[in-house]
Amino acid sequence: MELDVATYQRVLGDELRLLRKRRGWTRKDLNDRLRRDISLQTLATYELGTRQISVIRLVEICHALDELPHDLLARVHQRVFTEAPIGRIRVDLRKVARDAAPELSPLRRWASGRLAERPAAATVVLLDIAALEYMAKLCGMDTVELIAQLRRIA
Repeated sequence: MELDVATYQRVLGDELRLLRKRRGWTRKDLNDRLRRDISLQTLATYELGTRQISVIRLVEICHALDELPHDLLARVHQRVFTEAPIGRIRVDLRKVARDAAPELSPLRRWASGRLAERPAAATVVLLDIAALEYMAKLCGMDTVELIAQLRRIA
């Protein structure tokens, strides 16, 4: 079993965001419940999976969200390592990087960046709905349209 750190961070962030939103909280609401103040930007980067979170900070956030850390990590683990990825789309980074559609420019830059920073890593990634929604927003289209574009590329 190979660990894709970026995917793990993104899924962990997605689970943190889901927990917060289920409680109807903003990031500020969550921050107000933490014992140590952190910036809203830092919370956002945790939720986006663009920053690694320390174990202590994760436990603090889980405590504020009234969530057991091991339950959260079990869900993350299940989503990352499930054999049959339900609700995910397989994307070939090389094909996305080569596609010329102007509306996919942000996605093309992302794919090219992933390929450049980890040339030996797998070139096929699995994107869940949260990642697809975020990427669709960056490309200025709705999620369904982005999925259609990705299927066209595949």
